[in-house]
Amino acid sequence: MDTAAFREVMGRFATGLTVVTGLDDTEPVGFTCQSFVSVSLDPPYVAVAPARRSTTWPRIARSGRFCVNVLSDSQQDLAERFAASGGSKFEGVSWTPAPATGSPLLAGSLAWVDCSVELIHDAGDHELILGRVLDLATGEGRPLVYYGSAFATLATEPEVSGGRPAPPGPAEGSQHA
Repeated sequence: MDTAAFREVMGRFATGLTVVTGLDDTEPVGFTCQSFVSVSLDPPYVAVAPARRSTTWPRIARSGRFCVNVLSDSQQDLAERFAASGGSKFEGVSWTPAPATGSPLLAGSLAWVDCSVELIHDAGDHELILGRVLDLATGEGRPLVYYGSAFATLATEPEVSGGRPAPPGPAEGSQHA
């Protein structure tokens, strides 16, 4: 299989962008992930697929809990920040603890899904993580999209219904670090 052709073809599939977060002891950690999917309604499961070379996922996996933060179109800077290796990714980032797991909920996210790790499966150069949904909510805004190896936004906003509103974010200027 020609990996360049595979990458080009897969790049034609538009995806949303997320930041998967967790706690390593008490330190918040996270990484950008576009491989996120709903798996089951009953019981509620989602899946993420971090790269094997990720140094962040093993730190999250040890806790057995994670939160998927769906990024809004105003959060491209967070997508870039959490995609980079190393550094202090949470410096200056406003977040609150998720109700069920304590994993970071990023202020301004379009939605979040708080999970426990149900299963970790080998998936080539990635791992496939099945998460049991413990809590979730929606926020306001439009999604940040990734298409053809570039950030994009929706040209039109579809009508969205339902969902439980996200709890209010931290007070203006407050931060966890």
